[in-house]
Amino acid sequence: MCAAVTRGGGRAARRLGVATAGSQVPSAAPRYSRRTRRVPIAYEAEPRPESPGPKWEPENWRQQLERIREMRRHRDAPVDEMGVDKCYDTSAPPQVMRYQVLLSLMLSSQTKDQVTSAAMLRLRQRGLTVDSILQMDDATLGQIIYPVGFWRNKVKYIKQTTAILKQKYGGDIPSTVEELVKLPGVGPKMAHLAMNIAWNSVSGIGMFVSHLNSGLSLPSCGHPRAQDHKQAEVGEEGDQIP
Repeated sequence: MCAAVTRGGGRAARRLGVATAGSQVPSAAPRYSRRTRRVPIAYEAEPRPESPGPKWEPENWRQQLERIREMRRHRDAPVDEMGVDKCYDTSAPPQVMRYQVLLSLMLSSQTKDQVTSAAMLRLRQRGLTVDSILQMDDATLGQIIYPVGFWRNKVKYIKQTTAILKQKYGGDIPSTVEELVKLPGVGPKMAHLAMNIAWNSVSGIGMFVSHLNSGLSLPSCGHPRAQDHKQAEVGEEGDQIP
């Protein structure tokens, strides 16, 4: 009888998780949190350790560099006369000037310099400020900036970004790359150029190194953010003037 009670008590003790003489309680299985883990994203890639030995150099890179310098000696390309740094009103108040720089950068995406310059001139003729854009209806803004690339999306992004600038920054533009790229329609390249032109601060290189490498027959840089700018706006085929 006692043995029966003991056996019964042992089974009950094991069900309750209590160790009995001569028995072992299995360890509890580890618990895994279902909470989503946030992975920090570094803005720039980590520097690669230098490999021992002589550094690799592209073939004939010095000759190519001299040719580039010769081609650019006269500074007579369209970007030199109608680039983004030529599109804003230099006599405007600093805050307005910086806003115009940002808008010209947004318009310049997938658009020739001549087209961007003409669109900015038409906007400036109407008084290009944060308030004037907010008061302008979408159809009018579309007619003014047409035929810049993806003009329908740019109307939406310009309106959204301008509203954010009014509400969050008092009508000015952010002063850091991290804040600039959070604005609708603004990618890393635009942000770096805005920092340089609007804030006179060099935060990075406002060009695609992969394009330069391709033109010079150099290996691709393989930078993880090289194509991020394409996500800043999605174009629509068949855009036509409203």
